[in-house]
Amino acid sequence: MLDYGQRLALLVERHIGLWDVIASARRPGSLDQAIRDAAHNRIEHLLHDFPDLRGIGFNGSTASSVGRKLIGQPPPSLTLIDLPSSSAANTRPFAQKVTAWAGLRDFLEP
Repeated sequence: MLDYGQRLALLVERHIGLWDVIASARRPGSLDQAIRDAAHNRIEHLLHDFPDLRGIGFNGSTASSVGRKLIGQPPPSLTLIDLPSSSAANTRPFAQKVTAWAGLRDFLEP
């Protein structure tokens, strides 16, 4: 298992970025349904700063709903991908999550 620093380095090496839909919020507990008073990160900066971006994967339905709303109509060269939440609270079988997330391989640089 890679430590956190090694995982971040691997993401950079593969030209993979992480962006969190929610900048800050109140959330009693750990479920997305409990999120209140959310302030969202501005995704237009991501699109502006990385014009060669080919895909954005949303980790769960909340991220997808908010992210898609913030993006609006994406550029034709950008694919938006809805992924099952990686959260342990998502009870979908792990094998199904792996299959869905494996679709991101098409966007990874060798």
